[in-house]
Amino acid sequence: MNQVEKNQVDQRASRYASQYADIIDLPHHVSKRHPQMALSDRAAQFGAYAALRGYDEAVTETVKKSIQQTEAYIEMEQYND
Repeated sequence: MNQVEKNQVDQRASRYASQYADIIDLPHHVSKRHPQMALSDRAAQFGAYAALRGYDEAVTETVKKSIQQTEAYIEMEQYND
């Protein structure tokens, strides 16, 4: 990212921050009706991604193929040197 892009990002961030300046420092709402969910229960909500059938195997297979391709590329580079 060059300096011009960094300046543009800074300007956008400043603009967004000013839009929410009236609420940004307000305390987090705590419900009197609903108790806060335990961290372990909140973490369990993300366990559903593991339920995607075959996803884990597909990721593992992709990693294996990537490793094989990288090793083949390295061997080819060493052979050409």
